[in-house]
Amino acid sequence: AGFCPFFFFFFFPPEINDGEGHPSSSHQTLKGTSKWATSLESLLEDPEGVKRFREFLKKEFSEENVLFWLACEEFKKTQGKKQMQEKAKEIYMTFLSSKASSQVNVEGQSRLSETILETPHPLMFQKLQDQIFNLMKYDSYSRFLKSDIFLNHKKSEEQEENSPEAQTAAKRASRIYNT
Repeated sequence: AGFCPFFFFFFFPPEINDGEGHPSSSHQTLKGTSKWATSLESLLEDPEGVKRFREFLKKEFSEENVLFWLACEEFKKTQGKKQMQEKAKEIYMTFLSSKASSQVNVEGQSRLSETILETPHPLMFQKLQDQIFNLMKYDSYSRFLKSDIFLNHKKSEEQEENSPEAQTAAKRASRIYNT
């Protein structure tokens, strides 16, 4: 019995890299609107996706939800008690206090007080952030995927993919991989 290269390829596909030498999963190879449509998490990982989602939420008068979520993500990375106290106060004053300029609507908000700001920790806003995430996931996100902002962006991506330059690159790529 000889060595069958097809057998080897079938069971051990060559590793695909993302261009920077990192193995890439099929999820990572999706780009733009295709990736955004897989999940809210994927959308929020892409700066362009966040920009378009914010644009959409602004029209729905609920941009504060994604801004709060992003502020909480940033807060988790904050080092040092003094910086955490400052950032926590900023989040509280901007999104959570009764006088907040961009108040988010979260359960238990009326029980929140500035005393929580005295002993900040990275996950102090986690429950509230999760509430807002779920609100976006089960409400705004599905409408976003049907919105003109999303659909027009998707259409312009498809037009770019179908441009003569993109087709030439795709043909070159298929020649390389189909040899």
